[in-house]
Amino acid sequence: MVTVRLFAAARAAVGHGMLEVAPESDTVSGVVAALQRVPDAVPEVADILGRCSFLVDGRATRDPGAAVPAGAKVDVLPPFAGG
Repeated sequence: MVTVRLFAAARAAVGHGMLEVAPESDTVSGVVAALQRVPDAVPEVADILGRCSFLVDGRATRDPGAAVPAGAKVDVLPPFAGG
């Protein structure tokens, strides 16, 4: 299990600000796949999550293959407008 915090459009797309998920694999893409299965998620969730960046235990990544160890904290950050 990993703890996921979602912000802005990602939060709206998944329907939660924070939740625990069981990733399909120990990667960012495994976390994304688990988020797409959340019952409250909107149909466009895959598109929205595909534009996000992620913090895995405080380290930024956009690599879907980045490792996500069990017990990690993952922040999902959609693109932000402005400076």
